[in-house]
Amino acid sequence: MIIGSAHPLRGGLATYNERLAKEYINQGDEVTIYTFTLQYPGFLFPGKTQYSSEPAPQGIPIKVRINSINPLNWLRVGREIKKMNPDLVVVKFWIPFMAPCLGSICRIIRKNKHTRVISILDNLIPHEKRTGDRLFIRYWVNSVDGFIAMSRSVLSETRQFLGTDIKKILFCPHPLYDNFGSQLPKEEAKMMLGLDPGFSYILFFGFIRDYKGLDLLLNAMADERLQKYPLKLLVAGEFYTDAKPYHDLLNQLKLGERVIMYNEFIPDSAVSDYFCAADVVVQPYKSATQSGVTQIAYHFNKPMIITNVGGLAEFVPDGKVGYVVEPTATEIASAIVKFYDEKKEDEFSSNAAVEKLNYSWGKMLEAIDGVA
Repeated sequence: MIIGSAHPLRGGLATYNERLAKEYINQGDEVTIYTFTLQYPGFLFPGKTQYSSEPAPQGIPIKVRINSINPLNWLRVGREIKKMNPDLVVVKFWIPFMAPCLGSICRIIRKNKHTRVISILDNLIPHEKRTGDRLFIRYWVNSVDGFIAMSRSVLSETRQFLGTDIKKILFCPHPLYDNFGSQLPKEEAKMMLGLDPGFSYILFFGFIRDYKGLDLLLNAMADERLQKYPLKLLVAGEFYTDAKPYHDLLNQLKLGERVIMYNEFIPDSAVSDYFCAADVVVQPYKSATQSGVTQIAYHFNKPMIITNVGGLAEFVPDGKVGYVVEPTATEIASAIVKFYDEKKEDEFSSNAAVEKLNYSWGKMLEAIDGVA
């Protein structure tokens, strides 16, 4: 059993849970995903819609049951799953807001004295902290039997938070997002997006939040050293923060001709176009633990330029599949210059094709078994 985001919801959490379910099914297990009728109240959701416009994944049973803000619903869902007596329940945890809902459901399930509940941690302590976070997190960690941390920084953070509360916890990196189709020739991908084939493109991908450092990358694009290249930045992702400061910065830096802003949610069927059109993926984050964007880039054998924050550097060997730099516009610009001056694309792409073999879904299932 998997509890969390899935179709008809959209986004990385849904993609992860559906891919995890597929791996269990491929190895012969029976899996059902329990997902949300309401994941976030409208006033808390920063995007345009929480729902996917794409068809449901085939072959994955999904029950749309959970209301994140209705305690009576938590009681009903918990009792329903408790009676099913599953051997294992896997829950991805990403923000403290979900702790009362998911924690209450899991506490009820565990009363059957049979089901083991394992939490896969995107983060334990959130990037954007709020009052009450630690109280909610404590409620969550006391609701489960074991943890999988997807970065060593989260592993350390979780151990510190647990203190003397001994629970099973293992590190297993975020597996490869290999469900976005096959790699396209670069020129074909540019054509699909209507991009000028005479330019090279670097990619910033994913929801735009302040901690992801798009402002640093925009300032890097204004660095005079980059003016010699026929180069554009492709920003592909929906704003989950106020867009105005970013557009103001674009105008201030006079980057209108060098930055393409496509600020809509990118459906799964179009992800390959954006990654395959780019030479390199840049993640200029100001804070991070790990990132699903890294695992999409690996799927398409794309070089990466990342900042040395949180757990990002664990997954991108510096000078092998990309560059790890400090989170400043100057350092990011220097890495872009070095990438093009030294013509590193082919070398880094070849290395990425080898490095990505470390990130299999089979290893994630083994880790879950190890703490279950």
